[in-house]
Amino acid sequence: MGWLYVLPALLVYGAFLLAPLGRAVQISLYDWDGLTLGTFVGLQNYVDLVADEELRGAFVNALILMVFFAVIPVILGLALASVLARAKVAGLGFFRTVIFLPQVVAMVVIAVAWRRIYDPANGFPPLQGWLGDYTLALPAIGLVGTWFEIGLVTVLLLSGMGRIPGELYEAARLDGAGPVREFLAVTLPSVRGEIAVALTLTIIAALKTFDLVYMTTQGGPGTSTLVPSYAVYDRAFQTAQVGSAAAIGVALTALIFVITFVVNRIGDRSTT
Repeated sequence: MGWLYVLPALLVYGAFLLAPLGRAVQISLYDWDGLTLGTFVGLQNYVDLVADEELRGAFVNALILMVFFAVIPVILGLALASVLARAKVAGLGFFRTVIFLPQVVAMVVIAVAWRRIYDPANGFPPLQGWLGDYTLALPAIGLVGTWFEIGLVTVLLLSGMGRIPGELYEAARLDGAGPVREFLAVTLPSVRGEIAVALTLTIIAALKTFDLVYMTTQGGPGTSTLVPSYAVYDRAFQTAQVGSAAAIGVALTALIFVITFVVNRIGDRSTT
């Protein structure tokens, strides 16, 4: 009878997640403008997604943003958290609050602030005009993601490093380990679970980012910063291709699931 205890949670989960996802899958099988009666086209929207160079580019852009939102913050967060944990910095709690602060600010506000930084006329000189450059626009978006996520990653890793027994470091020092070897032999293996969590959260943030792109570039210049989530909005509300938009959303959901599943499997295997 233990299933009775989880039944309410399952019902809520089904009503608010599985049911809308199932409806999205159903819509993706139709050519529908959102108003008139749709025409069943089977998997044609998915075929068009694969064949459309613009949409393929949007998914590539999302994968590139993963480097800025996930990989770089984890690398920098590991270095920063290791230094802070070893140095026993006074007022560490206050520092954690400050570095975590971007997470509690609405992304729309952050996007507006960074748009001013990139402003061609009045922005920060080294970054002026990046959002209007075909080559630099996507890295400019990614830089905002790195700045936004590094605080979350650092706090997560600091929490994990704070639980590492001091005896492990003492044993490593007795074996003649220096700071680098201590990090590789003790710190890194001990926080693999936290790294997996950090990667999961930041990868999801990278792949589903919409408000940052909408408020800064709206997919431009050209399609250089087009990402799947913005393509969903554009096709559903601007060009009345609701079936195609649903197919993009379903494909993006599948991609997020696969990547996060792999990351968590690797993390689970590393901690056993």
